[in-house]
Amino acid sequence: MNKLLDETLSIKIAESINSRASTPFDNAYKAALATEGAKYIQGFLAFAGKPYSPIEHSWIELDDTSDNGPFVRIIDPTLPHLNKNPQELWYFAAQRLTVKKLKAIIEESKEDYPEDDPLPIYGDPPYEYYGDVMLGGQGLFSSISSRRS
Repeated sequence: MNKLLDETLSIKIAESINSRASTPFDNAYKAALATEGAKYIQGFLAFAGKPYSPIEHSWIELDDTSDNGPFVRIIDPTLPHLNKNPQELWYFAAQRLTVKKLKAIIEESKEDYPEDDPLPIYGDPPYEYYGDVMLGGQGLFSSISSRRS
């Protein structure tokens, strides 16, 4: 399935939720709550230039259809703050959550760990989010690095 970054809607939602540059997880959380049918996505953002490895990032996705069939729109409420060419951004999802599931996890996290920020959500145990990378195996980072070489 094709995934396309919707720059116009990303900017519109960023303005409506008052997104901030250094809070991609909070931005995506607020955007998910404000956007009907959205899925909250955590993963990695890659682009040319520094840093030379993917960064943890979050956005929302919306299922859509066109004459060419179904596709997914990526809505990045942090996009206006990235100062990057949108055509040179690559999104790699590690975790997808419905708004219902997201709300339940946030509520539970606030109850269990009130002193900690509930975002980002890493799963149980934490290395599920990263896969084998944290365990020393080959994973997302090595595959991206090898494609860029």
